[in-house]
Amino acid sequence: MAEKYEGCAVGIDLGTTYSCVAVWQEQHSRVEIIHNDQGNRTTPSFVAFTDNQRLVGDAAKNQAAANPQNTVFDAKRLIGRKYSDPITQKDILLWPFKIVADMNDKPMIVVQHKGQEKHLSAEEVSSMILMKMREIAEAYLEEPVKNVVVPVPAYFNDSQRKATIDAAAIAGLNVMRIINEPTAAAIAYGLDKRTNCVGERHIFIFDLGGGTFDVSLLTIKDKVFKVMATAGNTHLGGEDFDNRMVNYFVEEFKRKNKVEISGNPRALRRLRTACERAKRTLSYSVNTTIEVDALSGSIDFCSSISRARFEEINMDLFEECMETVDRCLSDAKMDKSSVHDVVLVGGSSRIPKVQQLLQDFFNGKDLCMSINPDEAVAYGAAVQAALLTKGIKHVPNLVLSDVTPLSLGISVNVDNIMSVVIPRNTTIPIKKTHIYYTPEDNTSFVNISVYEGERTRAIDNNLLGSFRFDGFPLAPRGHPFDVYVLP
Repeated sequence: MAEKYEGCAVGIDLGTTYSCVAVWQEQHSRVEIIHNDQGNRTTPSFVAFTDNQRLVGDAAKNQAAANPQNTVFDAKRLIGRKYSDPITQKDILLWPFKIVADMNDKPMIVVQHKGQEKHLSAEEVSSMILMKMREIAEAYLEEPVKNVVVPVPAYFNDSQRKATIDAAAIAGLNVMRIINEPTAAAIAYGLDKRTNCVGERHIFIFDLGGGTFDVSLLTIKDKVFKVMATAGNTHLGGEDFDNRMVNYFVEEFKRKNKVEISGNPRALRRLRTACERAKRTLSYSVNTTIEVDALSGSIDFCSSISRARFEEINMDLFEECMETVDRCLSDAKMDKSSVHDVVLVGGSSRIPKVQQLLQDFFNGKDLCMSINPDEAVAYGAAVQAALLTKGIKHVPNLVLSDVTPLSLGISVNVDNIMSVVIPRNTTIPIKKTHIYYTPEDNTSFVNISVYEGERTRAIDNNLLGSFRFDGFPLAPRGHPFDVYVLP
């Protein structure tokens, strides 16, 4: 039986672009999404630093164009990664704020605050957002909040999950459990539909957010939510569609005015804000205009973009989403005709082309849009938090069964081949045994490294830890030994 915690607990969806906090209301037996001080149910995941204060949320985003180098966003894309990671290096080219490496290859965000240069980790920035969400919850509940369930992308690796827990600890929060975002969304959908559910239902969660993309196939029967398979990309979302649009208009501005603005952080921030607005408009309109006064010097910029052109410049990303959907079903060994419900989660799932491609993939099946895509993950997290809290009796009882999103394997001594012991999408908990053999003659020890990932070369995967095993008898190489792996 899961450990129960005392004190008030909430669910916080720490998103790449927006965050959301929710709580189980025992007296009403329902989840409440908590409004922030601006009256909004989601809060921008932005932190800004000025000469005299630190701003978080709406206040930070609202001044981003005037203070681009000291306004930090996308911390979720950086958390748990190395500075030398090729993905980090690509992102650095897009961000207006400066990133440097510390002595351990950890990326540090450089800002000016109160007249001093500060170096902040992604965990520290994320903790400031979590602290803001905590304050929003405490203002509403009128009591301290110390416990939290934080969902993470299903495809987050161990380093990213641990870094998220560290961020919560810095914010003074105890993480009761980390759950996968699509699983949290499935809880929200499953509880909403439970009264109409008869027998076993296969639910496909399509979660396309601001910076990450996850899909999961689950079966729901009675109170059991069982994940069959999951797939995703921790670096694909609405931000990438925005980047494509920004690049498109940067080139147009250059062509029309013979002025290059790609090195102008203030101009890019203002253009990005206009592009974000245009992207949302294109979800319900086939054309929209972009207008930015004095984008560069005294040059005003006015242009238009059609939904068709937006789809064209992002089509490879949309197709990548569909390939991920196909991979998830393939790993689950389930035919798409067996899926009962396809559930849309994440703000970017509102994009018409994404919906059309998904509907075509599932042979015209109607997509489920009954839950709020911006709030579903926080909703599910709040239910999980209530289940783990002492004294709460009216929360729906449910059981979660999840899978390993990434394969687990080992390499022995200097061998750089990843030997998979537990393949991805294996139901957990599980214990697997694998027989290995000493690689050298007359050796009394063996070095073993444990990795997670799908690459053939061990070094290309995420290292979880290394161990040295002593006490082998001096004998010719090939002496067998067992390795037990428990995810």
